[in-house]
Amino acid sequence: MNLKEAFRFQNRLQAFIDEAQEILENEANVTKVKNTYLRHKVMAEAEDETLLVAPETEYYDRITELACFLVHLVEEKEKLFAAIRKAKNALDIDLDSEVSLNATRQRAARTFRKMNDLRNSEQTIAGGGTGYRFNAEGNQTSYRCDVKRVTTINFNRNVVRAALNGLHAKADKTSADIDLCMVTATVNYQTPFDVNASFANAFEEYANGAGA
Repeated sequence: MNLKEAFRFQNRLQAFIDEAQEILENEANVTKVKNTYLRHKVMAEAEDETLLVAPETEYYDRITELACFLVHLVEEKEKLFAAIRKAKNALDIDLDSEVSLNATRQRAARTFRKMNDLRNSEQTIAGGGTGYRFNAEGNQTSYRCDVKRVTTINFNRNVVRAALNGLHAKADKTSADIDLCMVTATVNYQTPFDVNASFANAFEEYANGAGA
């Protein structure tokens, strides 16, 4: 498989691990509860009745097996991680670093794009200003006046635009390199079940020996 397929299967493994844990962490699934209704103590002619509380999962009778399946899934994830790491080490680029760097470049580009979109402007804000003056009686009173607001950019647009273009070019090239690595790098790992298999099907394959 290639790296793209390996990452997809990695996500599938984690989803199954989460599902198995959710089942096993539910106390109602991993314990047996019996309620005995002591009817004879109330009515001599009645018989006591014992009922088993209905389990919440279809795997109620296979909990130990399911616990072993969880261990199997964790071990498979460990194998896959090792295979992915080996595949990455064989690449000409440091894939993890380049992915992180490209995310940084793209965030910086968004900042520069926002700056580049700014324009000088002028507007009049009606009644936006206040002041004080003395009236004919000598009393201080407040008044309002219009405000002329002039906004100008406080940076060299050419420098910012050049930086934006440079980041875009570098990010695009790196993205292409990463995409190429994702489909050409070989990950030496054999999947224990199909990536599209359901949790139930994967569990049955394991239980029948295919996943052992």
